[in-house]
Amino acid sequence: MAVALTVLSLIGFVALTAGTALFVAAEFSLTALERSTVEAHARDGDVRARAVRQAHRTLSFQLSGAQLGITITTLITGYIAEPVLARLLEPLFTVFGVPDSAATGISLVLALVLATSLSMIYGELVPKNIAIASPMATARATAGPMVAFSAVFKPMIQFLNGSANWAVRRFGVEPAEELRSARSPQELGSLVRTSAQHGALDQRTAQLLDRSLQFGERSAEELMTPRVKIEALDRTDTIGDLLAAAARTGYSRFPVIDGDLDNTLGIVHVKQAFTHPAPTRAGVGLAQIAQPVPVVPASLDGDEVLERVRADGMQVALVVDEYGGTAGMVTMEDIIEEILGDVRDEHDEEERDVRRVSDGWDCSGLLRIDEVTRATGYIAPEGEYETLGGLVLTRLGRIPVTGDTVVLPPRRGHDRRHSDGQGGWLARVERMDGRRIDRVRLVPADAEAIASREQLPTGREVHHG
Repeated sequence: MAVALTVLSLIGFVALTAGTALFVAAEFSLTALERSTVEAHARDGDVRARAVRQAHRTLSFQLSGAQLGITITTLITGYIAEPVLARLLEPLFTVFGVPDSAATGISLVLALVLATSLSMIYGELVPKNIAIASPMATARATAGPMVAFSAVFKPMIQFLNGSANWAVRRFGVEPAEELRSARSPQELGSLVRTSAQHGALDQRTAQLLDRSLQFGERSAEELMTPRVKIEALDRTDTIGDLLAAAARTGYSRFPVIDGDLDNTLGIVHVKQAFTHPAPTRAGVGLAQIAQPVPVVPASLDGDEVLERVRADGMQVALVVDEYGGTAGMVTMEDIIEEILGDVRDEHDEEERDVRRVSDGWDCSGLLRIDEVTRATGYIAPEGEYETLGGLVLTRLGRIPVTGDTVVLPPRRGHDRRHSDGQGGWLARVERMDGRRIDRVRLVPADAEAIASREQLPTGREVHHG
């Protein structure tokens, strides 16, 4: 009789461990599955796939049921297995001359360790790894038993799940019944960068995807060609002047203004010139052929800017600041370059926004701070500036002259070490365009050079004369 009970107890131990494995596998497989994968399999009409879909749609309830099942099987396993294993181990210690009182205690301890270890390995760790490696196959195998178990213990699961949800809401978090399958642009961007670092994506593809994901976060102010770089024509100019300006600049679209850009009448395209006979072009004023231009606020997000520009026949929009003044102009080319990077044709100037030079980088003063970081690795602190020229101007505190050099401050939380070695960064003004900083050379510098420059008096600290 004792032998039969021992055998039945061991069989029960194995069965309960398998039950724990079932619940663990169901729990991890359901959480590892994407909604799109579940829906795709369910559309095939497979009964098990539809059961998986039903379980996935009530995920919170199913996970609570799995936890209840794990708890029940684990408790019963310990209740059955420990005394049985202790009875089997105790005679071994008696054979080796261990006193009965000590043998009983040692047997119980070893039985507890053995039962817990077996339950953990075969009841939890093994099914967990299988479920993570093959979530759909595991979910199909466990969905039926899980749905049946949840139906039998539904009142208890609802009580436990409701109690947990009440506690979660006290922390200001609203419980969700399903996993959120959609990913934010930030999460996708992080995934793209990680994939590129590990070689799953080539660098050019990763950069294109990353730029595309960040596009929606850009504003019209970040996308636009700034006011100082806009070539405009006056309302009194003629088609002949339009053709001359197109030949001189390589641009095809020009704002037509009445005095300045704050009074923009519209946009003209060079192709409009060819709708008029050559002998009459000198007599046709641009005010007569200018087309209305959409106006967007500087804070408008990139996606909406794209829609406005695409909707306009000229594929251009003026950007106005908070005071109503013209801040710049955004074209389809600006938008494409934000995603693809620098796009040039035979009419564009050869000078690029960023060029690698012997001791650093030669950069446009109009380069955005995030573009500076992407091109050079320098991470600027937050401040009241949008461009590299603005950062240098803020650091200098006056209108610079060619040759002025400043020590660039690091962002808080970052030291001054650059990717090429110890030290920080220097910025030297290479060229001015009136009062605007046109070109800046960014140079990684060693710590000694940084320290010596910072010790100079304020008036001399930044000037190379």
